[in-house]
Amino acid sequence: MATLIMKFGGSSVGTAAALTQVLSIVLHEQSRWSRLILVASALDGVTDMLLEAAYLAQVSNHRGYRRIAAQLRTRHMALVDQLPLGASERSALQADIDRLLFEMLDHCQNMANQPTEKLSPAFNDDISSVGEKLSARIIASLLRQNNLLSVAIDGTDIIVTDDTHGNATPNMSLTTVRIQHNLLPMIDRGIIPVVTGYIGATPSGATTTIGRGGSDYTASVLAICTNAQEVWIWSGVDGMMSADPHEIDDARVIPELSYTEVAELAYFGARILHARMILPLKEHQIALRVKNVFKPQLAGTLIHSATQEKTPSIKAVTSIQAIGLMANRSGSLSEITKLVDDTLHSSVGTRADVMISSQSSTSSFLCFIVPTSVAMEAVDSLRATLNEKLREMHEDAQWQVKPLSVVTAIGEDLDESMPIIAGILHQLNGTRVLGIAQGPSRCSLSIIVEAHDTEVALQKIHRLTLKSG
Repeated sequence: MATLIMKFGGSSVGTAAALTQVLSIVLHEQSRWSRLILVASALDGVTDMLLEAAYLAQVSNHRGYRRIAAQLRTRHMALVDQLPLGASERSALQADIDRLLFEMLDHCQNMANQPTEKLSPAFNDDISSVGEKLSARIIASLLRQNNLLSVAIDGTDIIVTDDTHGNATPNMSLTTVRIQHNLLPMIDRGIIPVVTGYIGATPSGATTTIGRGGSDYTASVLAICTNAQEVWIWSGVDGMMSADPHEIDDARVIPELSYTEVAELAYFGARILHARMILPLKEHQIALRVKNVFKPQLAGTLIHSATQEKTPSIKAVTSIQAIGLMANRSGSLSEITKLVDDTLHSSVGTRADVMISSQSSTSSFLCFIVPTSVAMEAVDSLRATLNEKLREMHEDAQWQVKPLSVVTAIGEDLDESMPIIAGILHQLNGTRVLGIAQGPSRCSLSIIVEAHDTEVALQKIHRLTLKSG
């Protein structure tokens, strides 16, 4: 049976108009596919509000986390009030919203009564999981009101993960068993499940999250465990773009990308897709589409295996924030690398996935990428912490820590096209380049520049992207 997984992002569920579009899309697709599974993100900004509430509870700010709970209730109830729901459906939904927020307040109260110096990642996961639970119930209610059998399913019931709170990894074998027992029989009875994205649980039942933007990853996991044919990601943009349209005015939709190209796009800063969702889909040859929920008639971007050889070209350019360390010294960087990794993990909960380093006889340079999920304020705090720890090392050399950007050109087989690489470097004439790295994927070239040169570098390389089309 043909199975489609459709994930709806925060911008797709945040207003009555957007939810009307979601309903229209589901009504259209349910007649074309044997089985439909929906994945819901939290409303835009809700996860950040929940994480702030967790912090306020940790410092015993009772008024602060209660204020956030009240704001969340007002926002979700206002959305429900705008939907064409019957009295019984509306009443049941409002009761669900109240129950979830009361549970959140209870968790916060318990934390506030026993304040700690450091916020527990497990507590963070408990609180931040509420956003997806709220939106999933709203969508399921709307579908039921329109004569579709639907039920909200919490990811904690079907997605089994390890215990790495904040960035958990799903256990595919255990998750498959859960899905076969708890989800597939429901789908076979014609019920459309609305699964919460972003969250799962350990085998013992402790709530986990799989990283910011993890609803995409949830869709990928569900696709594999149900042998789906396609995954559609619905957002507020027309597809994957040649650059961030907020940064580059003439960014355009890319009609097709390979799995490898889109994985690099996600890895190096494109925020539409979660980086970890791509590899599982590639391994199982499940096609992925990125579409605009407000323009469903548009084809969007199709992501699949490369179907034929094409002339190498630059399809997109991205940027991602980074932190650089420089010192007038040579020798081993192992101690510095470990310090950076440990500091990143303790400060923002992630490891240093990408590091680029270079040395000469008298100087050393190290650059590491900061994940897109990390807020600017956290980056400033991270830099301050690094400076402090570097001073504690009592090295003879004075390390300089500064904000940088990694600007990456992406396109299949870039490593085989020296004219394109030369063209990129020629475009950057006049811009200080601190480092260059050719990605082992063979489809990315990353340029390290000063943070203040990011916009100029993006614009210059994007000119080549337009010419490549």
